[in-house]
Amino acid sequence: MAAWNIGKVVEIKQWSNKLFSLYVESDIEPFKAGQFIKIALEIDGEVIGRPYSLVNPPVSRPLEFYCIEVPDGPLTSRLTKLTAGDKILVAPRAHGFMILDEVPPARHLWLMATGTGVGPFLSILATDQPWQHFEQVVLVYAVRTLSELGYQERIAQIAAKHPGQFAFIPFLSREPSDFALPGRIPQAITDGRLEARAGIAISTENSQIMLCGNPQMVKDTNNVLVERGLKKHRRFDHGQITAENYW
Repeated sequence: MAAWNIGKVVEIKQWSNKLFSLYVESDIEPFKAGQFIKIALEIDGEVIGRPYSLVNPPVSRPLEFYCIEVPDGPLTSRLTKLTAGDKILVAPRAHGFMILDEVPPARHLWLMATGTGVGPFLSILATDQPWQHFEQVVLVYAVRTLSELGYQERIAQIAAKHPGQFAFIPFLSREPSDFALPGRIPQAITDGRLEARAGIAISTENSQIMLCGNPQMVKDTNNVLVERGLKKHRRFDHGQITAENYW
């Protein structure tokens, strides 16, 4: 238990039958927006944990996690049953390189997420960093149905705070709508619909792209971008693509 801090559940917000946000009070070391931290429960005498991105920015508390209940998952099936005041284990230190400190300068920042992968981007967008370093910021958020499109109010607040500098492009792959693009992100890059909606082009000269979420989306989108001449960013070999799989 020495590797864990004891946290206290403040609230659970249910977005859909499987999606929920977990709010926890716990002491942790200072972190960077976009990083993840491990949370856990003791189940049948065994500590079972997994990493979750922090949705809250570094200056904000409580800690906030955007979660999906995994069928028969030993941890998430129990997380959904927690109530205010329950105890939860929280690692003392966050990790991860999905942070703007690792992203090279560019004119345009594209944040492309599926499902709960939007979490670290919401943390980043709540800081001053993207607005000070990029002329345009585009959040691309892909889900299957409207009920899975969480955090719409918070995204609207971001848009209102940064008019002219922020664009939000939602995708719904299994439900028609009058505001979201249909289909998947990589196809919309290939056929030009994504850039047309954003009003800016993806290019090696002006773009930095951060991908987070479903591994298939990350892989397919990366492949489409590589075909366009972009490449994965590394500390000693600068490129335009930073990615993190969500399982």
